Amino acid sequence: MAELPVGRGPVHITLHMGPKLAKPVPAEVAEALLSAQITATAGERSGFQLAFDLTKNGLISRTLLPEGFFDPKTRLIVTVTVRGTPEVLFDGLVVRQEVGASNQPGHSTLTVTGEDLSLLMDLEERTDRYPNLPPSQRVLAILRRYSDYGIRPDVYTEKVSQPPHQDLRVHYQTSTDLQYINELARANGYTFYLEPGPNPGQSSARWGPEVRLGIRQHALNVNMDANSTVDQLTFAYDGTAREEPQARWQDPGTRQSTLLPQPPISPLRPPLGKRPTPALKRRTLSGTAKHQREQAEAELLARAAVSADVVSGSGSLDVNRHGYILQPRQLVGVRGSGRTYDGDYFVKSVTHILRQGSFQQNFTLSREGLEARSAYVRP
Repeated sequence: MAELPVGRGPVHITLHMGPKLAKPVPAEVAEALLSAQITATAGERSGFQLAFDLTKNGLISRTLLPEGFFDPKTRLIVTVTVRGTPEVLFDGLVVRQEVGASNQPGHSTLTVTGEDLSLLMDLEERTDRYPNLPPSQRVLAILRRYSDYGIRPDVYTEKVSQPPHQDLRVHYQTSTDLQYINELARANGYTFYLEPGPNPGQSSARWGPEVRLGIRQHALNVNMDANSTVDQLTFAYDGTAREEPQARWQDPGTRQSTLLPQPPISPLRPPLGKRPTPALKRRTLSGTAKHQREQAEAELLARAAVSADVVSGSGSLDVNRHGYILQPRQLVGVRGSGRTYDGDYFVKSVTHILRQGSFQQNFTLSREGLEARSAYVRP
């Protein structure tokens, strides 16, 4: 979808709602939509907030709201269509509703707030055991429980192989499915999130490394006169963000303790900057001595990778002016900010703000080093 130019075409929003299988909402609900705000962030749950005009004798106020049409756990899917091309921006559940009544005609509103479908995985604590299953297989077993909601697993094998040994240890889950999946992701330097689409009612559940390879999205141009697509970009370099973790492992046979060597983080975080930034902090990981060696090595790699991003950027754009919908959790190039901060970045988060005739995006970027690795940035 990111490849399709938006140009200056009209933007249409389509809503689907329902208990599990969401259906198109009545026309009066679609016409009452005042604004939509949707936020997607790498490694975090996505969320939305929609505001509706609450006319005193309208269908929402008279029938739908009292009959539970907007009640918590109602499924809601937001699709935006630009120049005839639909894009699913959100698939989740309503968790809260607020009514603002006003004495002035046309000023009463209904606001519904929600989170993506991973909320389903965080509603019930579970005790389960996974004998002889490595982390990725445990995640697959959990995600299969949610196929009724159109969730497809997109699970990657861990970078450091951790063959299970049932005779030594059986892995237990004593938390919600989402907490356990995120715990396994953090221990392996991975991220977990749901990506809605490509069709309404479908989502992919990615458990794997962040997407830092492949085709870049069309560049964000700043300070380039008529070619500028972004009004302002702000960058920051936090020298204390990067850590050099250390981990010890104890051989159960000899009882000798060994300091594990520092792993290269490139398997998880392919470098985006030309000049890597040094780690100013050292941290010792706790509890690794009693783990299997492979598990301790995976935790060491994960900690080193997670703290690697010390350069961040933030800004906003008008989708019609930029020409493309900026996608979160993918790569994008920056041009016009100078030699130090030009180049490729990982899009950490995007907030879509839709109003009648307007489609704005606020975004944050990140990478681990300064200066572009290549003189060419995709326009």
